[in-house]
Amino acid sequence: MKQDSSTRPDCLQAVFEYHQATRHRFDAFAPGPGYLDWASQPDPFRRYAGARLIGLEQVSPTDEPGYDRIFMPGQMPAAAPLNLRSISQLFYDSLALSAWKSTGTSRWALRVNASSGNLHPTEGYLLCGPVEGLCEQPMVGHYAAREHGLEVRLEFQHALWDTLSSGFPAHTFFIGLSSIHWREAWKYGQRAYRYCMHDAGHALGALSIASAGLGWQMRLLDEPGTEELAQLLGMSQVHDAEPEEPDLLIACMPVLPAAPLPGLPAAVLHSFASLHWQGTPNHLSPSHVDWGIEAFAATVRKPHGACAYETFAAPPQSWSPPPRAVALRRMVRQRRSAVAMDGRTRLSCEEFYRMLDRTLAVPGAVPFATLPWESYLHLALLVHRVDGLAPGLYLLVRNPAQKEALQQALTQADPWHKPPGCPEQLPLYCLIERDTRAAAREISCGQDIASDGCFSLAMLADFDAPLQRYGPWFYPRLYWEAGMIGQLLYLEAEAAGVRSTGIGCFFDDPMHDLLGLTGHQFQDLYHFTVGGPVEDTRLTTLPAYE
Repeated sequence: MKQDSSTRPDCLQAVFEYHQATRHRFDAFAPGPGYLDWASQPDPFRRYAGARLIGLEQVSPTDEPGYDRIFMPGQMPAAAPLNLRSISQLFYDSLALSAWKSTGTSRWALRVNASSGNLHPTEGYLLCGPVEGLCEQPMVGHYAAREHGLEVRLEFQHALWDTLSSGFPAHTFFIGLSSIHWREAWKYGQRAYRYCMHDAGHALGALSIASAGLGWQMRLLDEPGTEELAQLLGMSQVHDAEPEEPDLLIACMPVLPAAPLPGLPAAVLHSFASLHWQGTPNHLSPSHVDWGIEAFAATVRKPHGACAYETFAAPPQSWSPPPRAVALRRMVRQRRSAVAMDGRTRLSCEEFYRMLDRTLAVPGAVPFATLPWESYLHLALLVHRVDGLAPGLYLLVRNPAQKEALQQALTQADPWHKPPGCPEQLPLYCLIERDTRAAAREISCGQDIASDGCFSLAMLADFDAPLQRYGPWFYPRLYWEAGMIGQLLYLEAEAAGVRSTGIGCFFDDPMHDLLGLTGHQFQDLYHFTVGGPVEDTRLTTLPAYE
């Protein structure tokens, strides 16, 4: 990896320029290939030739734990013991295959974590000490999703592990995520970096939820810099395969310590670069097109150092709807992306309010407790078919401290008012009552799926302030939060008996115009739609694993 450049004074301007250059507009899409070069389609599975593969167990879903209870602080199950079975279950419920689809001679895999275009740029890594039934030596393992196994990239000394994990609770381990940008750029061109960061957020959300099902706590470790993560996860090694960019590192613990989590010593992280790494990464494509994404990624790399993040002045509170008889692990394994909506299904207002309540960063609740900063995203909702709710444009204010700024910025809104019957704790406001189906379709690149659902939404980020406060490296973190919201919406739709899908293709400025937004202060980052799915009967569904 190149030297970190995120402290250069021109890097923040480069973020604004990239974001502007990768907008879709009515008169032109962001720079992209224009067609799919099937001969260079990337392999969706990274493998490391020469690395030993440890097979993991396929832990079938059961009725426990309950889906709703793991989101309620204090209702999580007791912490599972750290062993081969629990590590297997964590990956099986977060990054594993969920099914295969086939039609004719074509066959492709689906995964538990959502991905733009089902291209899956996100790779997962386990960094752990000795684990019963899994390994006797501390190791770094790459998760091979197709095989549901861990490729041993590195085994190292117990003394180094003791130094690395010093100050963390016993039985702590770490999960790293990285992105192979080419997998998305092959199809989406220059805009692909946005989608890679969405997908990192989906994976982070999936891991947080799966770990909660095991009674474990996950927290993002945001002190290490990008270069140090590359050394820790083996991505600073020289090879000629497609590069991986390290995204994030999470600590997974059976309990949270009373004191703040310790830092990871920089010298210890750097020492991993000189260790004996095993395996050579496979080539994913015979040819490539340079869309400038690797160069842009270099401008948003994080330098080493802890950050004093702004936290909630008044955190959101849950409406606390009663739990349902829905099994967590069945929901995470059956998650699917709808390919079309039926244009008829309606959603009850109770289920609608429940979905929105679940997206709030309530203190201590997964998955947002994983993040050390306050929420920066809000949901602009285009409601089509929700019983008891007038069609129109609504706003869920996910951070109450930003309500006044939003009221000043959304100049197209009528006077804000709470919908009749909306729970008092839910910060949902009606901005305009009208039929928004045509607008939803037009703004989401003319896709009927945005208008034929029960509702669609845009994730609106407080954009300028955190970038100015923290630096250009916070840009991908805004997308991580969007992806986490998306992963929740997928699961909430499944639990409500409907289905959803993320929409990465939308016209940025026309959505801003609908809301009356100008400038950089707030930006639209991700679209979503929820409704009754139309199943494609031409497809055959096959098991994830033999």
